[in-house]
Amino acid sequence: MPYKPGAACKYSIGRLLPISAVSGERQSARSPGSVDIWSGNWKVGGWPMGECNVCHISSKYISGTLGVCLQCIRKKPIQALAITARAHQKSRAAAGLPERPPKDPGGISCNICINECRIGPCSLGFCGLRTNDGDRLTGVTADYAKLSWYYDPLPTNCVANWVCAGGTGAGYPKYAYRSGAESGYRNLAVFFHACSFNCLFCQNWHFKEETFKPQTVSVRSLVSAADEKTACVCYFGGDPTPQLPFALKASKCARKENPERILRVCWETNGSMNPKLLDQMMEIALSSGGCVKFDLKAWDENLHKALAGISNQRTLDNFCRAAEKIKQRPLPPPLVASTLLVSGYVDAAEINAIAKFIATANPDIPYSLLAFHPQFFMSDMPLTPKSLADECLKAAKDAGLKRVRLGNIHLLV
Repeated sequence: MPYKPGAACKYSIGRLLPISAVSGERQSARSPGSVDIWSGNWKVGGWPMGECNVCHISSKYISGTLGVCLQCIRKKPIQALAITARAHQKSRAAAGLPERPPKDPGGISCNICINECRIGPCSLGFCGLRTNDGDRLTGVTADYAKLSWYYDPLPTNCVANWVCAGGTGAGYPKYAYRSGAESGYRNLAVFFHACSFNCLFCQNWHFKEETFKPQTVSVRSLVSAADEKTACVCYFGGDPTPQLPFALKASKCARKENPERILRVCWETNGSMNPKLLDQMMEIALSSGGCVKFDLKAWDENLHKALAGISNQRTLDNFCRAAEKIKQRPLPPPLVASTLLVSGYVDAAEINAIAKFIATANPDIPYSLLAFHPQFFMSDMPLTPKSLADECLKAAKDAGLKRVRLGNIHLLV
């Protein structure tokens, strides 16, 4: 974004484009055998037919926005990623965010996540939260964050509810108020307004509409929300990663102020944080009875880059690092994994590879396979077919995992 001369750095930050305009999915009524006037994709059976710009095949399981098929991402990654990069550029521009993590040689370093931005004068970091204001980074801090929160009655629909203390009573009485689901208690759900990835299928993409708003929440304000009926705090988003200094400080303060009662701390994350920050997250989760939930979006690094814009290497390394701590407190499970079954891109082979990776770390790690709902730049894709979900479930079990389940089953078709 251009620098406007003046005493302070200022940007013309545009509002995020409406989802329909971004994705090309405009028509509410889908008639078989019609052409979508926004995307130009031929629709068959109510879904748009996307075309791969590498091999030129057409299918409803190819995203017209992404512009490439799964096989070309795997077999011709250089060509494929050059095409998917354009979709990421478009999505970043729509949100007023930097196209890629800045690497200005003279910039100020931010080492919170895998992107390790070097932010030049009057420029933004990849997540949009920090600006180089001449000689220092300004924006969110360990004391103030961009987030929203709400109370979610237990048991919740969180990805770990089938194994966690709040959903099952695991770890009772040390880590749970009841031997079963903690009905009558609630979760303090903390939704962060930024992310270190750029997932084109993001299920919570609306956080991008909040990133540049000036409102912040203080540590003190958030800690005071953890009342006597709050049994757990869960950080998600967006992702907690870009604002981990705040989340860690708030968690420590909340635990310190409530030493005599159960107050679990959980994190739902893409796992891209600095490993030293992960160690602190795991320490808090372990001591409180909470967990860290890793969203493993793909195994193949090229597929991960195509879908999320960023490598998954840090995520996989961090997952192994976290798995080493399971033996310190096996129950309730301190580490949980999940994968979204993105139609046309995350198939049984991908799930089998992810599951083998998890099983190598520890076969008892719970793994959820989540049905996909078309969102954000991939709203032209169909829902997850039940046949695919069943294949993926079998593939995960065949890989040696002992605890696997399907989630969002109401979305399966």
